[in-house]
Amino acid sequence: MRALIASILRHWPALAFVTSAAMLATAHAFETFGHLAPCTLCLYQRQVYWLALPIAALAFIASQGVIPRIFTPWIGGLLALIFLVGAGIAIYHAGAEWKFWPGPTTCSGAGAKVSAAGLADLLNGAKVTAPRCDQAAWVFLGLSMAGWNALISLKLAGWSAVWAVRSSKR
Repeated sequence: MRALIASILRHWPALAFVTSAAMLATAHAFETFGHLAPCTLCLYQRQVYWLALPIAALAFIASQGVIPRIFTPWIGGLLALIFLVGAGIAIYHAGAEWKFWPGPTTCSGAGAKVSAAGLADLLNGAKVTAPRCDQAAWVFLGLSMAGWNALISLKLAGWSAVWAVRSSKR
């Protein structure tokens, strides 16, 4: 187990980059192939991963010694903070889906499916309604996409924080 943890930490910046890219690819696959249009909070969650990509790349460069080591823990801490913000957005989204609190007003639309008929209606002056943030579009093992994203983001934040602390001791 220690060897596994050491291996994860040794390769953490690359793993954070790949995981962020995989999360974005998964979200886009649900949108493209699952025909699940993202709500406002879904798009905010994606922005976190788009921000994490260059920071994880910078952390990788720092871990290779290209950037002075003094910056490595700060970059790791920034990466942890980015993932914590992502977890916060995902928790807020999941809470809105579970009706623990109201979602943002931008997500109070009735929701609509994209279709050729819908596009024709749009061209004829119909109003566009955004997908709802307070209704889970997909659930697996009792958790929505936002719930799974919260768990994944918390794990990413934890690993990033551990990596930052460990890199400060080198």
